[in-house]
Amino acid sequence: MTTSCWQKSTYSDAAASCVYVSEAPAGTVHLRESDAPDVIVTTTPARLLPLISAIKAGNLTRAAAQTAP
Repeated sequence: MTTSCWQKSTYSDAAASCVYVSEAPAGTVHLRESDAPDVIVTTTPARLLPLISAIKAGNLTRAAAQTAP
């Protein structure tokens, strides 16, 4: 795991899984989830903004878990 300064999302519930954000070098952003802190996604602010906007607008739904037949 990196030694980045992680900030907990204000949308994360105290009792639920939390999303953390960290500023990274070269203008990128790191994201991780508390249930899998070693899995880090790297993106740019330009690519992250549409996702955050869609979440805030309620335009995304959680996909149902798929099970093998």
